Amino acid sequence: MTIEEQLAYFLTAAGFQGFEREYRFAPPRRWRFDFAWKDIRLAIEIEGGTWVKGRHNRPVGYAKDLEKYNTATLMGWRVLRVTPALVTDGTALALVERAANTEWVTL
Repeated sequence: MTIEEQLAYFLTAAGFQGFEREYRFAPPRRWRFDFAWKDIRLAIEIEGGTWVKGRHNRPVGYAKDLEKYNTATLMGWRVLRVTPALVTDGTALALVERAANTEWVTL
């Protein structure tokens, strides 16, 4: 089971519905969120390779991520960034639960 499948399972088991996987949020850009609730502009990004100098930790990849996340913020998105370890230990789900408990969000 991939880490994305694991998070989808955890979200579904916890009763969260309506999320889309690999949601393209800024056409014509090819940017995608791993998970998104487009109606409330909440997204989850799983940042892999954090311990092995993966794409997100190299200068070019990091700069591109900044552009993507800053654009998302300017478009009104809230982006929860997590590592695979945070998915596995339940922290990612807890963050979604906290986001869902804000006054203006219902998932």
